Amino acid sequence: MRQEMNLSLAPQQANDEEALRKIILKKLSKHAKDFSGYKIVRRSIDARSSYVRINLKLEIFLSAGLLTEGEEIPTQKIPSFYFHESSSSKSVVIVGAGPAGLFAALRLLEAGIRPIIIERGKKVRERRRDIAALSKKHIVNPDSNYCFGEGGAGTYSDGKLYTRSTKRGDVEKILQQLVYHGAGEEILIDAHPHIGTNKLPRIIENIRETILNHGGEFHFETRLKEILPEENKVKGIITQAMTDGKEKEFTTENIILATGHSARDIFELLHRKNILIEAKPFAMGVRVEHPQELIDSIQYHCRNKTEVSERRKFLPAASYSLVQQVNGRGVYSFCMCPGGIIAPCATSPGEIVVNGWSPSKRNNPFANSGIVVGIELEDLSRKDSSGKSFSSQGKFAGLQYQISMEQMAFEAGGRNLHKVAKDSYGESFGQTAPAQRLADFVTGKFSSTLPETSYEPGIKSAPLHELLPKEISSRLQEAFLVFGKKMHGYLTNEAVIHGVESRTSSPIRVPRDKETLEHTQVKGLYPVGEGAGYAGGIVSAAIDGQNAAEQIVQKFG
Repeated sequence: MRQEMNLSLAPQQANDEEALRKIILKKLSKHAKDFSGYKIVRRSIDARSSYVRINLKLEIFLSAGLLTEGEEIPTQKIPSFYFHESSSSKSVVIVGAGPAGLFAALRLLEAGIRPIIIERGKKVRERRRDIAALSKKHIVNPDSNYCFGEGGAGTYSDGKLYTRSTKRGDVEKILQQLVYHGAGEEILIDAHPHIGTNKLPRIIENIRETILNHGGEFHFETRLKEILPEENKVKGIITQAMTDGKEKEFTTENIILATGHSARDIFELLHRKNILIEAKPFAMGVRVEHPQELIDSIQYHCRNKTEVSERRKFLPAASYSLVQQVNGRGVYSFCMCPGGIIAPCATSPGEIVVNGWSPSKRNNPFANSGIVVGIELEDLSRKDSSGKSFSSQGKFAGLQYQISMEQMAFEAGGRNLHKVAKDSYGESFGQTAPAQRLADFVTGKFSSTLPETSYEPGIKSAPLHELLPKEISSRLQEAFLVFGKKMHGYLTNEAVIHGVESRTSSPIRVPRDKETLEHTQVKGLYPVGEGAGYAGGIVSAAIDGQNAAEQIVQKFG
């Protein structure tokens, strides 16, 4: 017999198996003699009061008729996935090997349909060299970086799996498929699951092996050069190899476009082919970094460092989530990385883009988070450096606004290196980020010194309160004042902000039919994931990819 039990425990109790068993037996009362074991189904942390609690949802096993002598308590059940050898007569081209593309491919293989995956970047392990060159030598490879390459942007920028998109698809299936390919079973239990950048590459490799072993194809370092529509239907694509420039045509009536939020050339390609795209709201701001010990102290209600140390024996590095409406726009934390590192995420020379990630143990000395401001289309009436308003650039207004901020950050930080070098693309480069102490930013004061940072390319003091557009800086300043009241100690000059956090979402949407998920004008073209404007993280993008694949499966019958 099984029964459900919910417990709210002190962290020490939740981490002590013997203590937990005693609590279960006491709660079972007269049924304690039948107790056979338990399984944790859900785990979350409640830190709203000074008495931090671990909430556990348990499945309790009672011996009456359930287990025979010597039988073990069932562990978390991981279903098997059955992938068929794919048919050469049924194939789908997938552009992009991020979560949307890879999980779309897995769904197609379940139905015996062959996925052909086109990826401009390199295999996941090979990306590491280019990411290292970006951090250590400030060299930006436009096709292999934190955003482009096998696994997509999430592979080397954290691997957080929490999503609110529970109504859009089967979140549990996505998590189970990740476990099937090597993720720890704890992601099926934790309320805010996280894999970690150190573990994700192997999982991505395992997914690739599944796809290849069942007849799928990968074409790495290969760009999408042309989409071939005919009478409002797709008929194929033309690709170009990055290594030798050779072009290849693929004939297909189904294309899943899963290119991610930074593939700006794809938006230009669609526009050139008269395939409808549209501007959409997005968000931009900065990335703020605090000592992790400070965030632990605030969130776990600690009075001193000794208490922080004691609580961290049983609790993970603390995180936070903040949101505030300021003058009609939302200001909120984005991609919070406890025990994390700030990373350079530029995709072109001459720009600075920052993001964050955490290893699986979240054991670095800093906590960082994007703090961004919602940007609506009416906010784009401001003029750029040439005197033109961004709104005059139509569908590309938000994209140009985004680019202008990234170039501003480069001028304020990267370009001002003592020695500006040239990379292999002939462009000046530098990934030093403009930065300012948090309290100085709020009061409008230049920071004469800066604290230590996890951002490896380095930081340079800059007046970000002046350099950021007024509609962003003023809202950030007001929101930080409120955040300092919500989290006492948050607004401090121990914290430093880095510019700019600009890739939270795509400023362009590729419109699609709500039912079929095909482009509104071009049949057989399925825009999915973050790049198309329909997702905001690994799990939501994976769900979106699988939903599109499901539509194609139904089409094939």
